[in-house]
Amino acid sequence: MVGLLVRPEVPAVVEPYLPIAVVAALDAVFGGLRAMLDGIFVDKVFVVSFLSNVVVAALIVFLGDKLGVGAQLSTGVVVVLGIRIFSNAAAIRRHVFQA
Repeated sequence: MVGLLVRPEVPAVVEPYLPIAVVAALDAVFGGLRAMLDGIFVDKVFVVSFLSNVVVAALIVFLGDKLGVGAQLSTGVVVVLGIRIFSNAAAIRRHVFQA
């Protein structure tokens, strides 16, 4: 949200990795919210999950770029993280609405 308001300038070197890093961060946030609603949230686990998700996703895309299959690996990362995000969103919805 802050990025939309501030509109920071992203270096060209980082540009291909930013969308994947944002999706990975969203996965950690939704996982943390789900854990909080389930009563099992641990702040250290959240921070490690958040940072490791972003780093691993960026490394996968970087490796894909070096191997010449960056678009395919980026798509794979987005699909896997998207499934996790929607799974967590469904669990959050079930918890909130008891449905």
